[in-house]
Amino acid sequence: MQPLLYGDLVPWYRLIDPPEDHEDEATSYLEALERAATPRPETLLELGAGAGHNALYLKKRFRCTLTDISEGMQALSRETNPECEHVLGDMRTLRLGREFDTLFVHDAVMYMTNEADLEAVAKTAFVHTRPGGAALFAPDHVRENFRVSTSHGGEDGEHRSLRYLEWTWDPNPTDTTYVCEYAYLLRESDGSSRVEHDRHIEGLFARADWLRLLYEAGFEPSVLPSEHSELGYECEVFVGKKAIAVRGAGAS
Repeated sequence: MQPLLYGDLVPWYRLIDPPEDHEDEATSYLEALERAATPRPETLLELGAGAGHNALYLKKRFRCTLTDISEGMQALSRETNPECEHVLGDMRTLRLGREFDTLFVHDAVMYMTNEADLEAVAKTAFVHTRPGGAALFAPDHVRENFRVSTSHGGEDGEHRSLRYLEWTWDPNPTDTTYVCEYAYLLRESDGSSRVEHDRHIEGLFARADWLRLLYEAGFEPSVLPSEHSELGYECEVFVGKKAIAVRGAGAS
């Protein structure tokens, strides 16, 4: 079932995740992709671009094509990034029939909850990355750095306000998922308020599994530290380079 955040609560989304909060993080991803891709990259495909808040900064450097599975989130992104190409599609099965200099997958990859799904995303990334190009994957957690946590936030809008409590926990450390529970307090312009509960089931994989799946898709994978996590501690991102001479891997 689609989380409320990407369905009924899309009109409230920017009060949960303001675009300006992404500048430093997006800039770090931009710089990593510039270093990894040769020759100088000009185009970028983002899988799971959501409301386009990373693209707001990435488009200053790249010509961006933004994809997402949620029509509501793509509508928000079109408002923010009207000059970018938008394509509705699932990152596991998307096939555009063209290649890009760089490819980016932010935390939407966390909704891949089993190895087959993550493998499918790696293959999608590979077939859309040109030889010499690079793909960057930025999961919230790998198994090695996962920790139970709580956080809170929210913003006041022009006509309404939102506050939230987020609780991240793992009911079964032996499987490949964990849970993010959100409680939203929504206040309308007339002063009335309501509470919504939203449960997100997200994927959790070991570092070695990430590297193996990227390698099997055809990439030359590596791990980079990332200090720009919303989680308040250092995480890591995965970079996959696509060699000029491909070694017979990848999938259609």
